[in-house]
Amino acid sequence: MGAAGAARGEADWAGRALAAVLERVAVTAHEVGARFPLYADPRSGVWKTTARGSWTGGCWAGLLWLRALSSGAPKDRAAAARCTGRLGHWAEQDTATRGLVLWYGTAAAAGPGGDEAAAALRDRAARACLAAYEPEWGVVPWGGAFGGPRLLARADGVPGLVPLLAGAPGGGREAAHGHLTRHLALCLAEDPPRPAWQALPDGTWAAYAEPAPGWSRTAGWLLLGIADGLSHVPASGLWEAAGRLVALRTAPGAALVPPAQDGPPGAGPSPGPPDTSAAAIEAVAALKLAALARAADRGAEAGRLADRGRRILHRLTVAHLSPSGALRDGCYDASRALATSHELVWGDFFFAWGLALLTGLVAPDTM
Repeated sequence: MGAAGAARGEADWAGRALAAVLERVAVTAHEVGARFPLYADPRSGVWKTTARGSWTGGCWAGLLWLRALSSGAPKDRAAAARCTGRLGHWAEQDTATRGLVLWYGTAAAAGPGGDEAAAALRDRAARACLAAYEPEWGVVPWGGAFGGPRLLARADGVPGLVPLLAGAPGGGREAAHGHLTRHLALCLAEDPPRPAWQALPDGTWAAYAEPAPGWSRTAGWLLLGIADGLSHVPASGLWEAAGRLVALRTAPGAALVPPAQDGPPGAGPSPGPPDTSAAAIEAVAALKLAALARAADRGAEAGRLADRGRRILHRLTVAHLSPSGALRDGCYDASRALATSHELVWGDFFFAWGLALLTGLVAPDTM
């Protein structure tokens, strides 16, 4: 098969998968109404929902925006705009997950025609996050919105928050740079990377137990943050950090779909369940980084990253996508045995986003 034929074949399977996922979005939207889906039972498909969206509310809004971009239907755009509007209370909440909520919940709204309310919410959130930045620690703290210590640095507090901060006037780019580089320095100080660190009164940082090293989503969240950094606040060392994380995920024996919690090095195969949401996050990060590598004249690296993203998405499509368009086998929290083999709303979002990148529905710099 020639290059053109291979491209058509890729468009066929990715296009069909994206159509299935977006049809599932339409069904879910009808079922949940004004609530936010969180995770769905693998047998019944019934969603556990929340009233305010938790840290995943932006992923649901992002899915609705992807559906609107695909269909072009005014009713779908209106539904996405209403959902984004319901995220407004998160702008002032004390949590670094405002990046996940308010960047991914608004970024796709910047498509043709734009959405003024979403843009206004994004600006408000950016200013609030900048106000929460603590220069002495170099981070927007994890925060107290979900309980536990406030002064944490966590890998899942990086994605989305970097571009959100970078858009804030009056020091936003500097704060975004500090937030990203501090998290990378901490998380990559151990091997495997430790996803969580706690600030101590003496000005130092200490390893924090949860999530533990080997957590499935650590590499994906950090790689997304690096892609955001290269797009919004270029800084030295980011490609090297990306290379280390990619090497971790492509080492001999590393699965395309990682276990939700891997064991310590040398401990042998992990008995833990797979986490398709982690794979979907990694695929998006790889495709975004591939586009940035091409622009930076890093051709060989771009090819490897693009191939990695495509391979992950194809594996998710053929092995984990249900006939109804649900991405199965996601693990919310293995340590608490919570939703360990379920459809996860953020898994659906990143899977759909990756497919949208492959099919050209969105450009790599859209979100």
